[in-house]
Amino acid sequence: MQRPSSRTSGSILALAYLAFISLGLPDALLGVAWPSMRDGMGLHQALLGAPVAVAAGSYFLSGMLAGRLIQGLGIGLLLTGSTALVAASVLGISAAPAFALILLASLLMGFGSGAIDAALNTYAARNFGPKHMSWLHAAYAAGATVGPAIMTTVLSRGGSWRVGYAVVGGLLAAMVIAFVVSRRRWDTPPSEAPVVLDAPGGSGPVPEEAPRVSGRTALRSGTVWLQLAIFFFYTGIEVCAGQWSYTLLTEERGLSGTAAGTWVAAYWGGLFAGRLVLGLVVERLGQVRMIRMATVGVVLSAALFAIPGLALGAIALPLLSFSLASIYPGLMAETPRRVGVHMAPHAVGFQVSMATLGIAVLPNMAGLVSEYAGLRAIAPMIACFALVLFVLHERLVATADRAA
Repeated sequence: MQRPSSRTSGSILALAYLAFISLGLPDALLGVAWPSMRDGMGLHQALLGAPVAVAAGSYFLSGMLAGRLIQGLGIGLLLTGSTALVAASVLGISAAPAFALILLASLLMGFGSGAIDAALNTYAARNFGPKHMSWLHAAYAAGATVGPAIMTTVLSRGGSWRVGYAVVGGLLAAMVIAFVVSRRRWDTPPSEAPVVLDAPGGSGPVPEEAPRVSGRTALRSGTVWLQLAIFFFYTGIEVCAGQWSYTLLTEERGLSGTAAGTWVAAYWGGLFAGRLVLGLVVERLGQVRMIRMATVGVVLSAALFAIPGLALGAIALPLLSFSLASIYPGLMAETPRRVGVHMAPHAVGFQVSMATLGIAVLPNMAGLVSEYAGLRAIAPMIACFALVLFVLHERLVATADRAA
């Protein structure tokens, strides 16, 4: 059987990197644009959360349906249509005369983004090695950095927030054209490019499984549910630490705004740097060993950050994000091996949805607890979440990998 030419594979890999960058581009635009949008449209401050909540809800739904959409449409067509939907939504926000239309566009943008996320991760897990999986998610982090930079540049030069959204929408529209041209390459028939995966322990290829399975079948798998729980706690920890650390450092631990902001920036930088650096060594260490080491690092750095009164406690933030960096791409890369190639699209979509749920639940839970126990309770909560993450992953290794 023939595999795609190296030229074709290289072009798809390059397009995958661009696609992950584009996936991150619109994610953080609202935070920078909000003050201008709020003042220009006469909105209440509390409405900032409305587009975020609407987009998160549709993102969750899209992830739950992604496996069925991939099976029905194919990855190429799904990427094309979903990117077109996101581009149209971003451009729609740039021209929206009323906040209600911004909410509608956010709904569509979340649905399209969830499908793109699941489709890209499914394709990458099937076809790219652990190194590229780590770097692809670093590319997403780069896109999430570039988007706000574009908006900041536009606003600093006296432009409207609408121009910033229009620029990002235009970049996404260019990606639609790229997906239209390449859509058939994303769905190479098995007779031309059979999917093979490394067997547990690196003992050789595992042939692709024949039968197509449903999402309901996937949800009957204990391995799938273990992975869903891990994704829930992983994203919850990542966003909880990122959202609450500035407030905790300034109002609870007495750091200046500049110092706290620097440590928070170092936290997000650690996530990006970790995915770049760890991508260089993951194939040498092995994906499972890398994630196990990472979960230990998460527990230790979260515990360090939780120690009250520790002068150097803030240094735990970049250590925490560096430890977290390899977990999301690593688990995505391992999904087809653990659950089977044909169950993987459903599992990946469910994982995207559960990650979104973790972002919504755990940071808000920390906020509620802080109302009663004070800000000092947040860091120990993150440490407890980290311990749960470690235990769940060890359970996954003990059951899924030993049974394979």
